[in-house]
Amino acid sequence: MHTSIRAYLEYLDGERNYSPNTLLAYEHDLFQFTEFLRACHVGSLHDVRRETLRVFIRSLVDSGVSKKSVARKIASLRSFFKYLRRRNLVPSNPTLTLVTPKVESRLPQHLDERAVQEMLDLPDRTHANGRCEAAILEVFYSTGMRLGELVNLNIGDIDLHGGTVRIRGKGRKERIVPLGKKANDAIQAHLHDRSGTQKEPGCPLFVRKNGNRWYPVAVSRMVKRFIASVSEIEKKSPHSIRHSFATHMLNRGADLRAVKELLGHESLSTTQVYTHVSTERMKKVYRQSHPKA
Repeated sequence: MHTSIRAYLEYLDGERNYSPNTLLAYEHDLFQFTEFLRACHVGSLHDVRRETLRVFIRSLVDSGVSKKSVARKIASLRSFFKYLRRRNLVPSNPTLTLVTPKVESRLPQHLDERAVQEMLDLPDRTHANGRCEAAILEVFYSTGMRLGELVNLNIGDIDLHGGTVRIRGKGRKERIVPLGKKANDAIQAHLHDRSGTQKEPGCPLFVRKNGNRWYPVAVSRMVKRFIASVSEIEKKSPHSIRHSFATHMLNRGADLRAVKELLGHESLSTTQVYTHVSTERMKKVYRQSHPKA
């Protein structure tokens, strides 16, 4: 079983260009499933039946795993067994009749424009660390990029004269998006603090005091601290800034397809969730303002 899983993960990495985070999630889900099979004395993937999968899913629900996580694990199993069946490694696909639990859709939380401006004003730009923090926040809001995309930026990905940034997104797909003037200025201020050897194109764009690249947990912790100072939204993360970027763009009349390209979404339906956010805001304004509302 472990050999089949490793081969499958290599296929997702080498041929499908899945992101490292997605690969880790699939790996966790599938090895959790093999542990379950071992506990049930199921020694081969050939012996997995629809009933086996149902017992596994029931065990997840009984142990308190959220519907969203269960749905993801089912998706992992579906993809895995589809891969096995195509290569004739199993006699049939037992996941075909699995029912995914209905996950309650929640609108993405975002900051209003006032809160974003207050957040961007918080870093102390009189010292190098504050200038670096300011540049990170400005780039997040200017581009709407993901956390993983930001920490992997190198200096060579930034075109300060052209006002653009090259982003390596999910599936290793690249996109070039505009970089706002304030983000551009913040990056220049940050780079001014760097020594000459730290300004080569292949060097990380954002580095900490020790000269090492910022890592995701550190960036998330920093962003959470700043958001907490200006907003009481539940989700305080870099993704909240991404949601804010998209929502503010649509509120100000941006084309949905343009926002899709800026965010690096595969499907327009993924971007359409932000139209619901804008619609809810419009309804709220209507209820507060119309005399007959």
